[in-house]
Amino acid sequence: MTKQNIPAVLGMGNALVDVISVLESDALLEQFGLPRGSMTLVDAAQSKTIYDATFSEKSEVATGGSVANSIRALANLGGKAGYMGKIGRDDLGDLFRNDFEKRGVKTHLFHSENATGRVMGLVSPDSERTMATYLGAAAEMLPEEVTEELFAGYEYVYIEGYLVFNHDLIKACAVAAKKAGVKIAVDLSSFNVVEANLEFLKELIRDYVDIVFANEEEAKSYTGLDPEAALHEIAKGDKIAVVKVGKEGSMIKQGDAVARVGVIPAKALDTTGAGDAYAAGFFYGLTNGYDLEKCGKIAALVSGKVVEVMGPNLADEQWPEVKAEIAKIVG
Repeated sequence: MTKQNIPAVLGMGNALVDVISVLESDALLEQFGLPRGSMTLVDAAQSKTIYDATFSEKSEVATGGSVANSIRALANLGGKAGYMGKIGRDDLGDLFRNDFEKRGVKTHLFHSENATGRVMGLVSPDSERTMATYLGAAAEMLPEEVTEELFAGYEYVYIEGYLVFNHDLIKACAVAAKKAGVKIAVDLSSFNVVEANLEFLKELIRDYVDIVFANEEEAKSYTGLDPEAALHEIAKGDKIAVVKVGKEGSMIKQGDAVARVGVIPAKALDTTGAGDAYAAGFFYGLTNGYDLEKCGKIAALVSGKVVEVMGPNLADEQWPEVKAEIAKIVG
């Protein structure tokens, strides 16, 4: 399958810039009222307070946003991808656009007069990550901006779970995508996002969604079930369900087919972006026509490589090695 014939994935998410900092202890998380391992929305003032308390010369700055990370990695793998989001007319917005376009990602970026959003990614000593997110311009995408024409040339749209607080926007996207004949994938993103939007998510997934990604906490928040039972529940209606269970790997189901995939040996430095990398690998496999098990193995490989580096993105020079290992998986 040539790149021209690979079905394209359009990511829709919060266009953010990540600032990743390592903490000496979890004391600052408690001080700022940030639940360990979660994503918490903060305003501009609190974001600055956290930035001032945690930023150092060792901090890393890079384009971010959950689905943006996935699309960036998918493009680095050689997949065909696009990205839709909203940025400010500022240096961080320019950084975001330029980083994506140089990787061959087709950008559909709207502009706001407010600043480009940023995420303070705080890494605990055991590599668990906690995120404090100032959405800025990213939160201002409007339902009327998401038109059917945007989906032309794409086979999948991958929607960030963090966007589901904006029910009207997500509904507009789902309706427009379905009219355009595009399959819809969603990542549940965080257990507190699921809990706050449970009824809406259940309707959205039942009526529109074809692929669901969840970790075990998100799957439990969504179904009330343990990972195995949650997998079967989410996969009802011939959906592709992916439930990630940390060091145990992941389970994938569609119809009667179930794949169980382990993790690769990895020295975890920072789990930031592990789930995003998993989705990138999975979509790479899916758009190249591989079965669920191979999709899962590629996803586990990319995810395992990302936890070995600070932040959600591998360095450009690491991708050839990853692609060589994928070639071994697919035979």
